[in-house]
Amino acid sequence: MTAEAEIRRRIRQRTAITFAEFMDLALYWPDGGYYTSADPFGASGDYYTSPMAHPAFGALLAVQLFQMWQLLGRPRAFSTVEMGAGNGLLCRDITGYSSQISAEFSASLSYVCLDRRLAVGEEFGSRRASRVASAGIPFNGVKGCFLSNEFLDAFPVHQVRLVGGRLMEVYVALDGDNLVETLGEPSTPELSDRLKGLSIELAEGQTVEINLGLDHWAEAVSTALDAGFVLSIDYGHPAAELYSAEVRPRGALTTYYRHIQMDAPFRRIGQQDISAQVDFTSVAEAQMGAGLDMLGITTQREFLNNLGLDRFRNMLLSLELPPAALQANRAGLTDLVRPGGLGGFKVMVLGKKVGQPGLGGLEPSAELIDLIEKLKLPLLTPQHLSQMEGRYPPGEFELALGDLWPPVH
Repeated sequence: MTAEAEIRRRIRQRTAITFAEFMDLALYWPDGGYYTSADPFGASGDYYTSPMAHPAFGALLAVQLFQMWQLLGRPRAFSTVEMGAGNGLLCRDITGYSSQISAEFSASLSYVCLDRRLAVGEEFGSRRASRVASAGIPFNGVKGCFLSNEFLDAFPVHQVRLVGGRLMEVYVALDGDNLVETLGEPSTPELSDRLKGLSIELAEGQTVEINLGLDHWAEAVSTALDAGFVLSIDYGHPAAELYSAEVRPRGALTTYYRHIQMDAPFRRIGQQDISAQVDFTSVAEAQMGAGLDMLGITTQREFLNNLGLDRFRNMLLSLELPPAALQANRAGLTDLVRPGGLGGFKVMVLGKKVGQPGLGGLEPSAELIDLIEKLKLPLLTPQHLSQMEGRYPPGEFELALGDLWPPVH
């Protein structure tokens, strides 16, 4: 039974289902769910992510993980668990670059790609990497880092709307043969409790998304982590901004099909991505409520620049590369920090039993910058995407003039 068939079956059985249940089935149903049926990434998929833009993303994350390893006392076993690891590209870039940073660090690194399904035929590039298929967090005693990139935005979300001064929930029902939305009483008081806890008052007619899975996820991660860090990268905003009636009166749910934003969740069920911008206030509160300590939040642009992305840009100009390769790598590096795009993503770091250390991605570290100066610049490979070869969808690049050239030091 396909995802759409199962959705229709449940609606006929119960009259309507919550949008969260609809989204969960559309994305994760074993037979024909979006994330369980095909690889959605890359030029032939529906969207691309930072690891695909340029391997410098993984390289700089490896530098940050190296510092975390140092802060934990250089343990002989340092585990990095990537949640929502997809096709393993970020794993390959991090583990491959770690050997350049430190042989001791590379030998201690145990990288786990955690996802709901096993990708077929992927080579991770390191014997220290493994893949685990699970919808939960099946670990304990982890010393290291839980890492995610564009993972939280794929959590199923409830939709609510203020109608006549009353909070109503959006359900999915059938009108003849068509899937439609319908309104009803909230399926759980947790929805209104979340808004009250955030001091959010909706405007009449405003629709918002609420992720009720955050508390369970945060508790599972904190329970599995003995000591170390949780590093989350995603697109979204603090609650006050995300739930602004002036900016997002109809919510922040989006759908993507072949790199085009459609915003039509009832079309192409199982064939298009459905995601919602992340409420980082709730993410932070869930993790702190689970016993983790906030270490900081910044943008991806600041995070990568703090770690030394501008040094990589300088290195690129010093290399003797064919013009096409030079331009492709420059475009990839620029895309990682492009304002309004990947550069505007949020990076949030929390810790457990680590105190309040200064992390290089949150505030520049002279030691890490010196390290970057001694390393080699990773270059685009056939596994990454190249704008200059036409492998990015048209119109994806909007370059700020200040990003075309590295700063002078």
